[in-house]
Amino acid sequence: MAQPKYITDIGKIATIPETERKRLKQITDKFVFRVNDYYLNLIDWDDPEDPIRKLVIPNEGELQEYGRWDASDEDTNYVVPGCQHKYRTTALLIVSEVCGAYCRYCFRKRLFRNDVKEAMSDVDPGLDYISNHPEINNVLLTGGDSLILATPKLRSIFERLRAMEHVKIIRLGSKLPVFNPMRIYEDEVLLETIREFSNADRRIYVMAHINHPREITPEAKRGFEALHSAGAIVVNQTPILRGINDDPAVLGELLDQLSWAGVTPYYFFINRPVAGNRDFVLSLEEAYRIVEEAKSRTSGLGKRIRLSMSHTSGKIEILAIENGKAYLKYHQSREEQYGKFMILDCPKDASWFDDLPGNEQFWEPPKKKTDEVVSVNELPDMPERRKRTVGG
Repeated sequence: MAQPKYITDIGKIATIPETERKRLKQITDKFVFRVNDYYLNLIDWDDPEDPIRKLVIPNEGELQEYGRWDASDEDTNYVVPGCQHKYRTTALLIVSEVCGAYCRYCFRKRLFRNDVKEAMSDVDPGLDYISNHPEINNVLLTGGDSLILATPKLRSIFERLRAMEHVKIIRLGSKLPVFNPMRIYEDEVLLETIREFSNADRRIYVMAHINHPREITPEAKRGFEALHSAGAIVVNQTPILRGINDDPAVLGELLDQLSWAGVTPYYFFINRPVAGNRDFVLSLEEAYRIVEEAKSRTSGLGKRIRLSMSHTSGKIEILAIENGKAYLKYHQSREEQYGKFMILDCPKDASWFDDLPGNEQFWEPPKKKTDEVVSVNELPDMPERRKRTVGG
């Protein structure tokens, strides 16, 4: 199958009525828009509530005043430009500000603003930092989308990391396994590169972002199989998103299809309170109930999933929400409070850890490096950013 054609001008999508395209233009002037014809063909254009449509087609709720740009305070985790070190054994390299798909719920929307520069074309400072910190045993290449990088660039990063004996795992955060699977199974050089650098002692993991079972097409399965054959391990993570996968039957089917395809269900996330994301938000209680019912529909393989919040203070696992109480523990912790158990009141409308009365006793906000409070409507238009993202 030929590589898909990318589209960055919403005015060119004829399946959207012209009046709607004009309304959506004000959103794409503020936030990046980028899709391809392969993924657009997954949309049922006769259904205005189609979940695949909602994943990539802008919605007017993105201009509502809601949330923060950096809801998990990632700016406090940078140790050198382009490299975050929040948890002791894990480092993040922000290697790309370009995504295959610009998902409308993205928690890093800030990366796609004209006034933000976190991804670095020169990853040497981050690699040097990792080399000098032997406690780091796994590195996540993210952004953006790590598989947008050209294969020679990925190879050069792999070579540097594999020269570090303490780095055992390389992780690739990517939507491309379901957004452009042809990028994977048609690139023999990419697959050979993965095969060379992923082995029984030091694996490459692909952290897929699959939100809905309809994304798991025959092409996507072919991509999974190519990655498996090359020695990569594929796992999946997705937030629970209102209007997209907030249905136990849909989530249960997703868990089943992932397990059948050999893709490990890894995390269900609570949607972060990021600017422009109000339309996707569920309460903690709603998300917990949906996930538990979905798990009841699948095998033990599907039940491996964890429901978590990627909070400033760490990854907080939601163990249960019962009778107005939230039962939580730190799955990961900035302050190394791993496994710390918490019981807090849980108001019906609480949608984030900070909404739970008394949460402050368990963590201390880090010192912010930047002032991120910027109104959506105050953002400059972004034709320059659009030009830079065309073609990946």
